[in-house]
Amino acid sequence: MNKRNRIRASGGVVAATAVALVTVQGSSADAGSDRTPVAEHTTGCVGTRPAHSLPGRESFPLRVTIYADKRGTTRYKSVFTGVSVDERGNAVNVYRIPSKASKAFDADISGHAIKGVKVRIHDTDVTRRQTYALVDRVGHDMDRWDGRFKLYTVGPDVNGCVIFGVDRPAKAEPVIKKAFGKFWARHIKVERSGVPRLD
Repeated sequence: MNKRNRIRASGGVVAATAVALVTVQGSSADAGSDRTPVAEHTTGCVGTRPAHSLPGRESFPLRVTIYADKRGTTRYKSVFTGVSVDERGNAVNVYRIPSKASKAFDADISGHAIKGVKVRIHDTDVTRRQTYALVDRVGHDMDRWDGRFKLYTVGPDVNGCVIFGVDRPAKAEPVIKKAFGKFWARHIKVERSGVPRLD
C-alpha cells in the first residue's frame, strides 16, 4: 500500500495522518477528549521559551505541535501515540505511553514549549506505529465485510483510537471489534460515513 505521512492543519487542528485506500478522520480542537480508549492520566506545563527558540511562521502552539510530532516520530517513536493542537486554548495535546522513555520525551517537549503555550500530556497504551499497522492491515482488505455493511474509511486518531467509517455503525461495531480482539476493541471507534472508497 502506498502510504504518505503528513501534518495536516485544518480549522486550527493538526493531526498525524496516513493516506492510501484509507481516509483519515480529522481531530477536534481538543482532540481525543471523548475518544481516549484507556483510563487517562493527564499532566502538563506552560512553556517558558522565547518565540524564536522554535523556527517557523506558524502560531506558537502549532510550532510546538510540529516539534512534538518530529520528536515523537523519530527519537521517541517507541512511546509516541500522537499530537494535536488546540489553537483556541493556546495548547498542545501530546499522547504517549508512560514509561522511562516517555519521561525524557515529556521533558523534551515541555522544555521546548514557547512561552504561554500549555502542554497537556496524556497517557495511552498504544503507539502510533501500532495504530498505523492496524490501518494497513484493514486497508489491504477493505471489502471483507461487504454484504453485511460497507467500510468506507479507516484511519488513526491522535489519541490511539482507530476510527472505522461505515454505513451501518450499530451492525458493524460488534463485528469489527470481535474481528480484531479484546485489545483493539478498546481502541476501535465506529462511526457513520457515506464517503465512497477510492477503488
